[in-house]
Amino acid sequence: MSDKNIAIFGYGNHGRFIAKGLHEDGLRVTIVESDKTFYKEAKADGFEEVFLLDVTKDDALKKIDFAVFNKLVCVMDDEHLNVFLTLSLRSLFQDAYILSVSDSLNVTKKLKMAGANKVIDLYEVSANKIYNILEKPVATRLLENFANNREGITFREMVIPENSFVDGKMADDIDFASYGVLLVGMIDVELGHSFVFVTAGISHKLDSGDTIVCIGDKEKLKAFETLLSKKEN
Repeated sequence: MSDKNIAIFGYGNHGRFIAKGLHEDGLRVTIVESDKTFYKEAKADGFEEVFLLDVTKDDALKKIDFAVFNKLVCVMDDEHLNVFLTLSLRSLFQDAYILSVSDSLNVTKKLKMAGANKVIDLYEVSANKIYNILEKPVATRLLENFANNREGITFREMVIPENSFVDGKMADDIDFASYGVLLVGMIDVELGHSFVFVTAGISHKLDSGDTIVCIGDKEKLKAFETLLSKKEN
């Protein structure tokens, strides 16, 4: 088993960037997809080892010898499918090292219970990034340049305007991922203008005048900011 063989399940919003980044770092990346569109995109992006199979079927998963891979990375767009896949892989390949990606605290807990060796919480990673911005500006500037050179992923501060479709709603009730962005934290006017990470475990109500910080593709961040000015999304 080579320490440079990585199998990535999912070539969607997050999987695409992870796969390209690992490939650029010299690792041998194999893509496993159940969506024909994402499968074709992976092939079009130059990945030679791409499999199209139903990840909900154990028989389909058994067709690939995952013992040759150093890590199995579960990053399906559908969080429920991601948890199910992690559980299936752990059941079928007990000795495999499974790394799963989560975009919420609730999903992180489920993935750990499903048998993931490591769960990368995108919210937690983003929160640490914000901390570095506040405490370690020089090191963060280098990280910012790295992020900006990886497919245009960056951060954006957005002030919620009056009559926005998110005005008055709880942050947990907004499906930010459906817009291609992730909520990192916010400056809640009601809490004294202090920055609050979404990982703090507090349920926040979004109000006009609050500032939210999101991470994502530049164009998607721009599009989401435009949507904020509308009464209905």
